[in-house]
Amino acid sequence: MKKLLFVFTLLIVTTSWTLAQTSTTEQEIIQLSMDKWQWMADKDIAKLTPLFHPQAKFVHMSGTWTTARELEIIETGSIWYKKADVKDTAVELVGKTAIVWNRIALTANVRGSDVVTEFTVTEVYQKKGKTWKLLALTFSSVRDTHEIEK
Repeated sequence: MKKLLFVFTLLIVTTSWTLAQTSTTEQEIIQLSMDKWQWMADKDIAKLTPLFHPQAKFVHMSGTWTTARELEIIETGSIWYKKADVKDTAVELVGKTAIVWNRIALTANVRGSDVVTEFTVTEVYQKKGKTWKLLALTFSSVRDTHEIEK
């Protein structure tokens, strides 16, 4: 019984310490990143448009393009980001800039076929007033054993 109580106490302390290490701003930006993946899956241009900075760049395996082109791709479904299975996330805050690294398995429909690809996605956000704007989103193809160093 004492051993079980010790393990339970250790679990609570460890969990509390881990949660305390994530700031409110980091939690906010992680949630925004997760929301963005869902909005992309839903092809929700109304929510993505105010998030994407007009001068943002999007780097994919097949090219780099602008916000207008990314929104067109999402809206028309020429790439349908069906599901981003986020396996790991790291955030660094530098002033009013947030950098997010997500290791994901992305299920996307490309040219009529579903494909699953492992990526580390780098997202750069900047705080403008009270809102965050996405400045850059870069997909880097990685092995499924890839780890984000924190």
